[in-house]
Amino acid sequence: MNFFLKESIEYAQQRTYLDDLYSVYPTINNNIRDIDKKLWGKVEESYNNKDNAELIRNMLKLKLFPIKSSYVAFLRKDKDAIRRNPKTVNRLAAELRSMSLDDIYKKCCQPKEANRQIGPMFRSWVARTEWGFPKMNYNAFCSSDNDAICIGTDQEMKEFAEKNLHYVHDKGLDFLARISGRYVIGEAKFITDNGGHQITQFNDAIATVESRINAVRVAILDGVLYIKSNNKMYKGITEVYSEDNIMSALLLRDFLYTL
Repeated sequence: MNFFLKESIEYAQQRTYLDDLYSVYPTINNNIRDIDKKLWGKVEESYNNKDNAELIRNMLKLKLFPIKSSYVAFLRKDKDAIRRNPKTVNRLAAELRSMSLDDIYKKCCQPKEANRQIGPMFRSWVARTEWGFPKMNYNAFCSSDNDAICIGTDQEMKEFAEKNLHYVHDKGLDFLARISGRYVIGEAKFITDNGGHQITQFNDAIATVESRINAVRVAILDGVLYIKSNNKMYKGITEVYSEDNIMSALLLRDFLYTL
């Protein structure tokens, strides 16, 4: 088994793992989303006037659409589709009108899902952590050959990996570094439960570490997957992917010093 994977499992089961992990993933901010009062006034007006097209048009301007629908993303990207598809618009509007304005407002104010906050929290931790290596912003990292930790957005790091390392995955990266002349890329996930969407998160990280590119690939995983059990993720890291670079964020610095 990979040394750092073994250490991660032992860390999670024998040491102050959760206490220490709080430095990487502090309590997720679940404050409700703000809604522009002027825009909400337009929502109320179109709702009360039973103007379906205008109601949908206004609702799409909000950060969160209050109902799950496979058609919403298309309407967001092609606003003229509202005019061309009255049946779809009326169907969505009817579903909205099945709720009161108060219920719609509450749904539109719901906080971001926790898993969407994990990447930014990890990258923020990278930016404020002392690594023993220089930290460079994206532009400086691109224009230098020196060892450094890249401090950039997930898309910037993805763009660098695509251009320089033949990285082909759709999703952005959470970690990019150049250590001893070798590039290191990583994707960070905090697995909070077994099954469902958490399996997808796990698979995303594994896809990165299994990719065939000229770089050191790391799956920076934390959470319940390190608990000894018969669940799919624990069996995966101990049986199928046991030789891959899978480790807790808390051991990442030690890993970099072995390169």
